[in-house]
Amino acid sequence: MFRPFLRPRWLAFHALALALVGGFLALGWWQIQRAGQGNVLSFGYAVEWPVFAGFTVFVWVRVLRDHARPGQADRPARQETAALPVLPPRPAVPAPEPDADLAAYNRYLAALDAEDRRA
Repeated sequence: MFRPFLRPRWLAFHALALALVGGFLALGWWQIQRAGQGNVLSFGYAVEWPVFAGFTVFVWVRVLRDHARPGQADRPARQETAALPVLPPRPAVPAPEPDADLAAYNRYLAALDAEDRRA
């Protein structure tokens, strides 16, 4: 049962999990020491780092358990396809009517631009 978990890929996974847990616990200890020196913010971090270590152990155990289930590791993942919703056709948008004030303003800007180019 444990033989597949001794392959190089799994050994690297175990080593990574062990290094993360050790690092998180070391950081938690460091924050406890800083909190003892009067850094109040370190009390929060002293709790946070062991939580990260616990989460790492949780994920490690979950991955091992999921892989150890019979037939689960060799079976390809089932791809579920969702049906696309049928949307109503888009309504036709009428073309905007020309705006006389906008056209007059654009002519005014064009005249100013032409005047600046002459100068």
